[in-house]
Amino acid sequence: MTTIDPAAVLNPDADLLATEPLSLRQMAWRRFRRHKPAMVSLVVLSLLFLFCFGGALVYSEADANFNNPANRLQAPSAEHFFGTDTIGRDVFARTIYGGQISLLIGITAVTVQVAIGILIGALSGYYGGLIDSLLMRFTEAVLTIPTLFLLLVMAKFFGGRVPDIDLLGRSFSGSVVVIILIIGFTSWPRLARIVRAEFLSLKENDFVMAAHAIGTPNHQIIFGHILPNTVAPIVVEATLAVASAILYEAYISFLGLGVQPPTATWGNMVTGATTFIEEAPWLWFFPGVLILLTVLSINFIGDGLRDALDPRSRPE
Repeated sequence: MTTIDPAAVLNPDADLLATEPLSLRQMAWRRFRRHKPAMVSLVVLSLLFLFCFGGALVYSEADANFNNPANRLQAPSAEHFFGTDTIGRDVFARTIYGGQISLLIGITAVTVQVAIGILIGALSGYYGGLIDSLLMRFTEAVLTIPTLFLLLVMAKFFGGRVPDIDLLGRSFSGSVVVIILIIGFTSWPRLARIVRAEFLSLKENDFVMAAHAIGTPNHQIIFGHILPNTVAPIVVEATLAVASAILYEAYISFLGLGVQPPTATWGNMVTGATTFIEEAPWLWFFPGVLILLTVLSINFIGDGLRDALDPRSRPE
């Protein structure tokens, strides 16, 4: 015989009311988990990071740069998983260290881009008037400059003029710094316009008016009150920009103006394989596949974050 709870009859929503409501972070994570391509991409990207940075515990940079002409253009084998290149270097070890540089360029360039984009977008949207007009005209001027074209010109101009850099026991080609700065300083306008639009809509809200009323300084209102409410579009844009930065590096490396040897990247590894496309396909296949997996994974994660952080999404 079924027993009926009188309290449930009187208040059928009692269980729902007793359930602790989900926080915004929990709701975002729940939506993100429902985005299957994003979850798969998160696993793939984690494995790629493990490959690039965990592999350095097994292979040293000296192993990646060690050449033995006697082993020139050997096919993949148990001794050399990804084969060897034109001067006998192990392609597997070079993809590990090349991946570190490609990911470093992507992440660092986007850090520069986000810092500039947030600063200009926030000042423009918050203050408006003359400041907004000047900053937006400057932003539009930068937007008219093709990033890839400028990257090619500046990489050619500064090529060989910037000395190598020793950092954390590794020697980096000076061209790495040039590429990071050029991508970072030319890719911020889109983010600046997004941040400006968010500030224009948020600065008229009651919580901002209340902060003004109690005498809160402008910098605290900008960075402490309004900016935290614009995190969602910034995170999505920054995520997608990492993939773009990696592709930019691959583009100019393919044209011979990117990161210069002996520093390896996935892009300049593909460049070195252009004359051996049929004779030694492993030279371009493995770094090419790694670039493809990285860019696709980051793009899918960006799509997942966009859906998860959209405040208009219905709670799951």
